[in-house]
Amino acid sequence: MRVSHVTVRKRLMIVFLIGVLIFAIIDIRLGYVQLIIGDTLTERAKGSWSRNIPFEPKRGEILDRNGVPLATNMSAPTVYVIPRQIENPAETAEKLAKVLNMPVEKAYKHITKKNSIERIPEGRKISNEKAKEIRALGLKGVYIAEDTKRYYPFGSYLSHVLGFTGIDNQGLMGLELYYDKELSGQRGSVQFYSDAKGKRMPNMADEYTPPTDGLNLMLTIDSRIQTIVERELDIAEAKYNPDGIIAIAMNPNTGEILAMASRPTFDPANYRNVPPEIYNRNLPVWSTYEPGSTFKIITLAAALEEKKVDLLKDHFYDPGYVKVAGATLRCWKKGGHGSQTFLEVVQNSCNPGFVELGERLGKEKLFYYIKQFGFGEKTGIDLQGEGTGILFDLKRVGPVEQATTAFGQGVSVTPIQQVAAVSAAVNGGILYTPYIAKQWVDPETGKVVVRNTPKAKRRVISEETSKQVRYALESVVAQGTGKGAYVEGYRVGGKTGTAQKAKGGRYLKDNHIVSFIGFAPADDPQLVVYVAVDNPKGTVQFGGVVSAPIVGKIMEDSLRVLGVKLRKNQMEKERAWNDPKMIEVPNLIGLSKKDLQEQLFNLKLDVSGEGDVVIEQAPKPGVKVKEGSTIRVYLTAKTETFHEGE
Repeated sequence: MRVSHVTVRKRLMIVFLIGVLIFAIIDIRLGYVQLIIGDTLTERAKGSWSRNIPFEPKRGEILDRNGVPLATNMSAPTVYVIPRQIENPAETAEKLAKVLNMPVEKAYKHITKKNSIERIPEGRKISNEKAKEIRALGLKGVYIAEDTKRYYPFGSYLSHVLGFTGIDNQGLMGLELYYDKELSGQRGSVQFYSDAKGKRMPNMADEYTPPTDGLNLMLTIDSRIQTIVERELDIAEAKYNPDGIIAIAMNPNTGEILAMASRPTFDPANYRNVPPEIYNRNLPVWSTYEPGSTFKIITLAAALEEKKVDLLKDHFYDPGYVKVAGATLRCWKKGGHGSQTFLEVVQNSCNPGFVELGERLGKEKLFYYIKQFGFGEKTGIDLQGEGTGILFDLKRVGPVEQATTAFGQGVSVTPIQQVAAVSAAVNGGILYTPYIAKQWVDPETGKVVVRNTPKAKRRVISEETSKQVRYALESVVAQGTGKGAYVEGYRVGGKTGTAQKAKGGRYLKDNHIVSFIGFAPADDPQLVVYVAVDNPKGTVQFGGVVSAPIVGKIMEDSLRVLGVKLRKNQMEKERAWNDPKMIEVPNLIGLSKKDLQEQLFNLKLDVSGEGDVVIEQAPKPGVKVKEGSTIRVYLTAKTETFHEGE
């Protein structure tokens, strides 16, 4: 059957149109793939070809308030392998094992894994010397990635506050954990491309994504004061062999922590070498115990604020005990203190006298002020593991509980609570939140990203009451139980504390926590220092004997470091028979050698320089020193100046 030409042409036209349609569809699809989703597909392809060598960010440094590094980083490279790129696995394993001090079999197992990239465990955070040695081998498929590990330049210094990090530079304790997110930064990488066999593609350039380093953390800590505190705690630990020691120094006008330490301590770089209970417990914020007589400051402040006592006019007779609801509460001094003003009650730390103040206040007012001063709740300091302490439930407070609370027994508080509360009592009456992170700094630009400022919680007492508290506590140091904290030239106030330790519902015998909390200058407090020594051995366990001298030494050196000027209107110290005689240094400037011998009959002389006239001396005139101390003078030749008309 013949087909007409018309039919043939129709069929050819249909085939042509179908062909055009098919090619149009292909062109549209290619255009869509190339122009619209091409980049996405390319990225997917690259993703299947790419291999990433991670570059860890530098963890933010932790610095003191003056920029002294307390926690920093040191280079510690890490070894990675791309198994498919290794040409001779046996030889590579042998060479790697030798440098990394690991079994050859183990190295071979890692470099023959089917993973796209493998990290060698023994090659984590190695020394730069070992990394250089591995690079020199020129092993294909073996890469060295930049990494760091934490470095604490001062060892156990401030260890409980700083804390430490793990193998991945993650914060595990202390500030390292509390501010881990801000310190960590973000990981970067070097990305290269390889084919299905793992061989590098020569025509594709590597892509480098730099890591973002963590922010630097600048603390409120003053390393100069911290050094003084660490030194005194080391001395006390060697002298008394205590179960523990706690120390805190704070600016009472801001809540800034200037120093914090405890014993026993540990090296953050070797924390695994000590029991967890040592590094897990930052005692200044974690531990709770009966405060003892340092708590009397709160009772005193409350009684003065409520005008329940006049320190100079009101008198109290102490027979050595007081009976409350059938219970006999004794004073620490056998036989009592007899008749006293209430200022002397404070100076003598007389328990019956403070029971009287508690009764004048009543339990509602007493516990109101205790809570206003921040006891029974966390202070809010930016450190992990803070305790809350324990107070009596007001509904269960009877006459005995009220009485014992008034002199610091039967309640449980933390050291940081005491420091914050006493700071409020002496700074004019404002309770501040203690804090230790001062500001966050960009490590690249040096600009401050975030700055913390003092946070005032509330006014607890008036300025006038605070002034009276300061006067009373200054007299404790000059004429009462706190004489050990007296510092010539500085007006120091404070209060002793001797608290019994309880175990199994009973108080332990001859086992006390002895403490002292001091502040200076008494007319304008710039520093509050608290020291508690747990069960000191070989000594009388009293806060005035053990802790007060430690605080005195910390105060003396710290006030000088802070540039606090000497005070001439210092309250005179009541001298004991064995106290050294103090002498005011005379002005020796301008004196001759002959005159010096007449001036310094009870002081030693250290002369330097050539000449006959004194032009410099140390200590300066007016400073009080112990009899027999050495005065250094510098001599020069005498010169005379003549003016016109003479």
